[in-house]
Amino acid sequence: MRQRFTARAVVVGDRAGTVVPDAVVDVDDGRISWVGPADDAPPAGDAATVAVPGVLAPGMVNTHSHAPMVLFRGQAEGLPLERWLREVIWPREGRLTPDDVEVAMTAASAEMLRGGVTTSVEMYFSPERIAAAVGRTGARAVIATPLLPLPGMPPLADQLRDAVALAAGVPEDGTVEYGLGPHAAYTVPLPVLRDAAAAAREHGLLFHLHVAETASEGAGLLATHGLSVPALLAAHDVLGGRVLAAHCVHMDDGDLELWREYDVAVAHCPASNAKLASGVARVRAMLDRGIRVGLGTDGPASNDGLDLLADVRLAAQLARLAERSATALTAAEAFWLATGAAADAIGRPDLGQLAAGRRADLVHVDTRDLLFEPVGDPGDLLTHLVWSGASRLVRDVWVGGRPVVRDGACTTVDAEALRADVANRAARLAGR
Repeated sequence: MRQRFTARAVVVGDRAGTVVPDAVVDVDDGRISWVGPADDAPPAGDAATVAVPGVLAPGMVNTHSHAPMVLFRGQAEGLPLERWLREVIWPREGRLTPDDVEVAMTAASAEMLRGGVTTSVEMYFSPERIAAAVGRTGARAVIATPLLPLPGMPPLADQLRDAVALAAGVPEDGTVEYGLGPHAAYTVPLPVLRDAAAAAREHGLLFHLHVAETASEGAGLLATHGLSVPALLAAHDVLGGRVLAAHCVHMDDGDLELWREYDVAVAHCPASNAKLASGVARVRAMLDRGIRVGLGTDGPASNDGLDLLADVRLAAQLARLAERSATALTAAEAFWLATGAAADAIGRPDLGQLAAGRRADLVHVDTRDLLFEPVGDPGDLLTHLVWSGASRLVRDVWVGGRPVVRDGACTTVDAEALRADVANRAARLAGR
């Protein structure tokens, strides 16, 4: 199938913030074959033409999510992370069923698609049901099967064996990819982390874990081993390969140098970190060292949303406050963290930018709104998108050229029925 998209402008999703006015995007069999000004476009031939009146942007990539936690949205308000997990979230998760996970993930996936997020990295229980959910909505997911020593769960060695087996034999269509998701060094023993990292490297899997989210989480490990968590991971051969570390808030210069040395990518979650008062990650210092960084929402119980475009703006604001500099993170860089940089952070060069050879995950943002005025030059469209844009202006979304959102509504699932189903299941899990 050949398609030609025409738009007021294309936002490429690169670090430079390239905006192409009066643009054309050609798609062949789900991949982009050409992008550029309409005046330079090759003949359309038999391509089906799709004209959008606003901006075309890349589908955003959410680098860290526990999306089925829509079941716990807004719960445990005001608690710090450790109490939030142990007193409220983990007890309720102990009552989860695989059906709960699939329904919740389906609803969350539809929510993300309506906000222009076409790919998410998920670390949650029942990974096969998460895959089934995104199969229904038409989104993409990299599913890091969790490894966590909770009551009622199999031994960690068995969890690891099953997770590696699950990752084998997945069709290479770019829709679903499995990885390994040991929770953190303070919950998963170091020998298990080492074995999981070795398995991830052997099979080319994404290895995803939480690191340095709070100031105190590594205190016990530091007292026992005399090393920070990043240094401890390096010393135990956990780093190397496709490692994606979530949060990385409390990192000193030595820790960041280890991340640079081992090419560890960071999933930066500004809204979750702010809500739980965990701190502000040193994004400028990471980028200046060449560390790969992508934006994530974290779970919708700690954000409390899945609106990555809102997190784009917050990431830029917090970086500027932390550095006391209005240039600490530009609008172009902030949007790049949710698109091209996010794709790089998860090791998926087929996603995140509107460029030839990449998958045709396209987002139409309607610019016929006062939020997008005035426009003196094409770059203003990107600036407005970051500083005053809103996910409600996402009108249409295509994944691999397939329409999944039309006129602001998900076309693949019944969002209202899912909302009611999630509400009923959340009440049961809360004991109401």
